[in-house]
Amino acid sequence: MRTYDLSPLFRTSVGFDRLARMLDTVGQETAPSYPPYNIEKVSDDEYRITMAVAGFGEDDLDVTVERNTLTISGRISETVSEGNDGDQAERQFLHRGIAARAFERRFNLADHIKIDQASLENGLLHVTLKREVPEEAKPRQIAINGKSKAKAIEGKSSAESGKETA
Repeated sequence: MRTYDLSPLFRTSVGFDRLARMLDTVGQETAPSYPPYNIEKVSDDEYRITMAVAGFGEDDLDVTVERNTLTISGRISETVSEGNDGDQAERQFLHRGIAARAFERRFNLADHIKIDQASLENGLLHVTLKREVPEEAKPRQIAINGKSKAKAIEGKSSAESGKETA
């Protein structure tokens, strides 16, 4: 029997934790990815994507969101250094271990996931994501035969969940 590895499809999804974890265990192969990245769950409603982008500056990176897809791309412009005379001289590498190739990584975002901020520090790009579920999309308890008012289900404490809505 042939086994299909679907985990690479869901590794770039943020907000689908259980589904991604379940499908992650289906296959054993890992897809090569450049640049390497981590996806962290900071809290119940906050995530962080950390991507190793050594050699890239803020002007070389582009972070965009379009229709629940986060796209992080990088392209280093032709690098030249100035010589002593002020003229442009090409750099000559004896060994080049830091990859400077262009890349584009796409991450599928769940509904109501918004980009909070992006920062570049010490060669790591940090993109913070927050889940902001609007009140009308939160689950509510519906009264049967109109005997009691509807109450919000989601809440941290009994005082929060006791708020009544019409």
